[in-house]
Amino acid sequence: MGRPRLRSPLARAVAPVLGGILFFTVLGLAMWGVAALISSNSDQAEEILVPTYQDLGRTDTFADSIATDGPIVLPDLVGDDLSIVLDHTGADPQRGWAIYLAHPADRSPECPVAVVPGTRTFTDCEGRTIGIDDLALPPLGIQPIVSDDGLLTLDLIAAEP
Repeated sequence: MGRPRLRSPLARAVAPVLGGILFFTVLGLAMWGVAALISSNSDQAEEILVPTYQDLGRTDTFADSIATDGPIVLPDLVGDDLSIVLDHTGADPQRGWAIYLAHPADRSPECPVAVVPGTRTFTDCEGRTIGIDDLALPPLGIQPIVSDDGLLTLDLIAAEP
């Protein structure tokens, strides 16, 4: 006995559509279930979806790169489209780290800066040349952390006001 066949044109047109709707309904419910499972503990879900720390790597590697090419712009690590600038000063790769927001202090985040290669200066959205001290400061609590073994980590959680 062969498989059943749909004989009417209406049945042949409606059956695949209903099958597709059923498939996407089951897929949507499965995705909703996974999202509900992840977000059941809000602290854990936030840590999974938005990491509170960003491990960058060895301090000596980043210090050498900054000394050669200038500060590093890291796009949107803080959230809300706030890019940051990582800077290092001094000869000791364990000390002298700083974070700034990647926009001038006297402008909004919609005015991003770009590093002038090989320098410690930036150009902003209006074409002005500014120094690193003219950049906006990050929210309190966002800071670089250097471990005893020379690894650089960024703390991306702002302190409560």
